[in-house]
Amino acid sequence: MGHDRSDAQRNDCQAVTAAPALCADPAAAPARRHPLAPDWLDKALAAGAAVMLAAVLVALARGRANWAEVPAVVWAHLATIVTALALTPVMLLRPRGDRAHRMLGWIWAAAMFLTALDSLFVRLINRGGFSVIHVLSLWTMLQVPLIVLRARQHDWKRHRRAVRGMVIGALLIAGFFTFPFGRMLGQWLLG
Repeated sequence: MGHDRSDAQRNDCQAVTAAPALCADPAAAPARRHPLAPDWLDKALAAGAAVMLAAVLVALARGRANWAEVPAVVWAHLATIVTALALTPVMLLRPRGDRAHRMLGWIWAAAMFLTALDSLFVRLINRGGFSVIHVLSLWTMLQVPLIVLRARQHDWKRHRRAVRGMVIGALLIAGFFTFPFGRMLGQWLLG
């Protein structure tokens, strides 16, 4: 009756599951993951952002004696990047598409854009000139509006792909390179 399945339905179920016994009872069939639910990559990126945030905060705490020497533009850069790093795990792991996600997404996007913008004024290496990292800043300033546009168009596949690319490139890879080569955070963290 209510739980009876036709032979065709049972065969369809057995074709897509490794446990045909589950097909006899619809309640026992494996639940499909919602396409917007966090997957392994979201979890890995969230963990990476949390580790990067912890490293930045520890470096800042260890470098406290040198804070007075840090230019205001570097403090602005650090404030925006800490905001983006703190929001990244929240955005990647919480439910998506609701009002809170949109509000936090606007804050994250603004933090990413401002991080890229103020980085153009941080030129403490390369004898005051631009470096390769500034190319990434320009890329970020182009990508952030596209991320927002894709979200507003409800094109969640391209939005998700762009956000992941931004987290990998502009937060994790660029963030990693703020520690070696005698840079301030690296000296504070490791020195």
